[in-house]
Amino acid sequence: MSVPEASPSAPNDRDDDSRVGHAATLRRLEKSAGSLAAAAIARMDESLPWYRAMPPENRSWIGLVAQAGIAAFTEWFRHPETKQAISTDVFGTAPRELTRAITLRQTVEMVRTTIEVMEEAIEEVAAPGDEALLREALLVYAREIAFATAQVYAQAAEARGAWDARLESLVVNAVLSGEADEGVLSRAAALGWNAPEQVLVVLGTAPDGDSELTVDAIRRAARHARLQVLTGVLGDRLVVIAGGSTDPLHTARALIGPFAPGPVVVGPVVPDLLSATRSAQSAAAGLKACAAWPDAPRPVLADDLLPERAMAGDTTARDQLVEEIYRPLEEAGSALLETLSVYLEQASSLEGAARMLFVHPNTVRYRLRRVTDVTGWSPSDVRSAFTLRTALILGRLSDAEQPL
Repeated sequence: MSVPEASPSAPNDRDDDSRVGHAATLRRLEKSAGSLAAAAIARMDESLPWYRAMPPENRSWIGLVAQAGIAAFTEWFRHPETKQAISTDVFGTAPRELTRAITLRQTVEMVRTTIEVMEEAIEEVAAPGDEALLREALLVYAREIAFATAQVYAQAAEARGAWDARLESLVVNAVLSGEADEGVLSRAAALGWNAPEQVLVVLGTAPDGDSELTVDAIRRAARHARLQVLTGVLGDRLVVIAGGSTDPLHTARALIGPFAPGPVVVGPVVPDLLSATRSAQSAAAGLKACAAWPDAPRPVLADDLLPERAMAGDTTARDQLVEEIYRPLEEAGSALLETLSVYLEQASSLEGAARMLFVHPNTVRYRLRRVTDVTGWSPSDVRSAFTLRTALILGRLSDAEQPL
């Protein structure tokens, strides 16, 4: 049995209509574009409080976006197969700064309001018989607009994030290199730094891998500890400028997780960001000198590393030991300096020091308590005794260098 030859299929009028749109509906859309845009803006003014509170310039930009959206829908309805870039057609009419002035939530409300106005006008705009076709087209277009909105804000967020990262790196580098000035304050303010009254720097080794992941981990830890931070990876070092805490060790312990194994040094607390250079330089000198104290705690204060820093050539540490330990003891009287020196030379023996000084051991004990009161360092502690001995040596060398 032979199969009859298939006859050519007739043109599909519905496919042609969906491809090029109905001429009458298109004409009505074009004529109604202005009134639809005006109705959408009026609806926003009526139902969106944030729109009413915006400056006139921003409201005018939103009006242009609404008009562009309706015009783009008309063109999209005419040629749905072209899949033109809706984000360019609609959001390209507004400046990039508008994404900072209007949140994503507000943009969604703006788009929803405009779509609702257009949907309510379908019965009036569509030619007889085209209502379902126009409603279906508007539904698909609304989906495309939603994706376009997400793309615009995602691109803006990526660009802003990249710029903020570069800006933050500049601030951190300026503080670490000692080049901080008023310009650094303005850059930090742009990053959300609220000028806390207590600032310190934490310095350690950066882990291998993506530095952005490390920075994100520091920020999460800071949010959990309710700290302000500016952070960055400079070479192999992870630098964190932290504000809002008066306890350096507590701050460092809250942020220590993302650091690579190895020493983590905490600089002294300073009053503001411009003074953070001093904290950063102390932390950097401490990190360099940590090799001389293998059993140093982690984290460790930069001031606890003063002897090692002084031996490594840190003039700030040398001056600090002389000015904060030797000079106060010198001013307190020769008896304290002499007693401390003899006590340290006698292997921290009260009886041995008393014999050398021809005094009672209780007198030595009293004088050593006075040393602790004056300097904050206890001669009976091994580590403190090392610091005091170093201060005595540096103080005597400083006296010897002064002209008679």
